[in-house]
Amino acid sequence: MIDLKRLRDDAAYRAGAEHKGAEPSSIDALLAADVASRSQRTDTERLRADANAASKAIGQADPADRPAAIEAAQGLKADLKAAEDALAEAEATVAELVLTIPNPAHDSVPIGGEDDFRVETIVGEAGPEPRYSHGELGEKLGIVDTERAVRMSGSRFAYVLGDAVRLQFALVQYTMAMLSEHGFVPVVTPVLVREEMMVDAGFFPTDRNQVYALEADELFLIGTSEVGLAGFHRGERLDAEMLPARYVGYSSCFRREAGTYGKDTSGLFRVHQFDKVEMFVYSHPDRSWDELELLRERQEEIIGSLGLPYRVITVASGDLGAAAAKKYDLEVWLPSEQRYREVTSCSNYTDYSARRMSTRMKGESGTEVLHTLNGTACAVGRTLLFLMENAQDADGSVTVPEVLRPYCGGLEQLRPVR
Repeated sequence: MIDLKRLRDDAAYRAGAEHKGAEPSSIDALLAADVASRSQRTDTERLRADANAASKAIGQADPADRPAAIEAAQGLKADLKAAEDALAEAEATVAELVLTIPNPAHDSVPIGGEDDFRVETIVGEAGPEPRYSHGELGEKLGIVDTERAVRMSGSRFAYVLGDAVRLQFALVQYTMAMLSEHGFVPVVTPVLVREEMMVDAGFFPTDRNQVYALEADELFLIGTSEVGLAGFHRGERLDAEMLPARYVGYSSCFRREAGTYGKDTSGLFRVHQFDKVEMFVYSHPDRSWDELELLRERQEEIIGSLGLPYRVITVASGDLGAAAAKKYDLEVWLPSEQRYREVTSCSNYTDYSARRMSTRMKGESGTEVLHTLNGTACAVGRTLLFLMENAQDADGSVTVPEVLRPYCGGLEQLRPVR
């Protein structure tokens, strides 16, 4: 949720929101609604004090004056009820409008759209086209079966079989072990959450069309364990001394992939159900930008140790999600397409989500809103397909990275399913 005081008083803060697509008229409407709400609250509180005083006056009035005192008190009570209704309506208007304004982009973020990103680093050599694409190789080895999955569940689902399953679990165990050594607390999160959690985590209303809903139960399937990790300390006051609080969550994830018709329809790149390992940090506001760099370092450490060629980009303002003030994307080279494709990202949400979650920290100077950050440690299926292409030998066999072998029984190559 946006900081209304800063939006009103800080021109750079407002400009950051506009760089992310917030219309000036929408910002003005929100600020006007906030002024009206605060004015209505002042009037309501004044009427409440008058009504309380009038109620006390009834008991102190002479018997002859008591009917008039009662009438006056009843009139003030009616006025107070009308004022309270007006205040509730004014606050509801602010609450509705504030959700439409994104977290302002940080001043280090390039201004522009999807193609205006800034390349921060490139690691490894981009290889030639492989003998088989990940989709072709999955079918050839029998380790990915989309045809049977389509018959059962429809498009964008897949069966994963044989050594590919072992490699997927190895990726989860490896990233969990590495991040545990770096002080991240492992968590398995719920995959079903209430609507208010999706709102408070910053996914609703903007990404609602991407989320599966269980309407009968008023629950929603998550697209990332970030939602559950963001809600872990919802409504709590954390001691400043315990920050940063770092967590690494594992969950199955679900996305409708609305608006992607005809894109990435083969293999495991863009499916409705997938597994992810996700990092999440509750940070002191003064140190959240250092935490963002730490998340990026962990991501590069994981992908680099797998031997995958990659680059890191800073996403431009117009391509940021509503909650992110700054985001790095880590993109791995996909040889069959001869281009980089995203595998992980990390973002600083500053105080945007924490305000909605009412998650604060207690320090020497009192209580204040903390900052939250998140970053994907391993998009499991997507990382698997990058390995299938980048670790593919001339004969089409796939060599398992050495760091993963201890987690999959010493497996050195992916074998076909017989």
